[in-house]
Amino acid sequence: MADLLEWPKKDNRRMLHVVYRVGDLDRTIKFYTECFGMKLLRHRDIPEEKYANAFLGFGPEESHFVVELTYNYGVTSYDIGDGFGHFAIATEDIYKSVELIRAKGGNITREPGPVQGGTTVIAFAKDPDGYTFGFIQRPTVHDPFCQVMLRVGDLERSIKFYEKALGMKVVRKVDKPESKYTVAMLGYGEEHETTVLELTYNYGVTEYSKGNAYAQIAIGTDDVYKSAEVVSQVIQEVGGKITRQPGPIPGLNTKTTSFLDPDGWKTVLVDNVDFLEELK
Repeated sequence: MADLLEWPKKDNRRMLHVVYRVGDLDRTIKFYTECFGMKLLRHRDIPEEKYANAFLGFGPEESHFVVELTYNYGVTSYDIGDGFGHFAIATEDIYKSVELIRAKGGNITREPGPVQGGTTVIAFAKDPDGYTFGFIQRPTVHDPFCQVMLRVGDLERSIKFYEKALGMKVVRKVDKPESKYTVAMLGYGEEHETTVLELTYNYGVTEYSKGNAYAQIAIGTDDVYKSAEVVSQVIQEVGGKITRQPGPIPGLNTKTTSFLDPDGWKTVLVDNVDFLEELK
């Protein structure tokens, strides 16, 4: 058991992409490429299953965290719920980024300025489907897509889950009693060098609505089966649920497993070799 729980720390893990649903795929692609500077990396239409999806990001999927947009035929809007927080993009010139979004008709919900009680300059905007994107000014940017923020009902429980089940490390934790919330940044590298998961706990709030818009995060692993064993053990300790047993996806042969954390947020683990084959 002890050896098994050490596996996530030894595994070759990387956050691959985040999946969510949009009401007009072409509209979102246009917005992300023109306003955010993303590139369309892949696009596929599956008419027999009545959906299409597109992968966009700031660099190739082999090395960058990207978004996977899903469009289900005939569905034009989704409920984002109050549990999803925001995505974040790092930029060297936040004022220029905001003006570009404004010029393209984007909705700026917070003008650029320092965070409350700090010096980091941030701004917020909404995309056409209502997803919130934060912008963070940094002197050096590696992968611009730098954060996925989700709200949780018990921060210590969530930290234990992501550390033990997924091998993530807490790279920063901030408590703001005057604003009644605590945040923890978790990931596989330093916050300014990689994409992190930002978990937010609002004092006294133990449950959130998930809606049907946000779907999941995908993370690479060298061994889907061993990783699934670890997740299963951790779920017995802190909660959660396996939603797909490890194995190849029919028709694609990419090995995956999926599960819910104690708050119901979904993660998919994807075999690293199979993922690279899928990109060819």
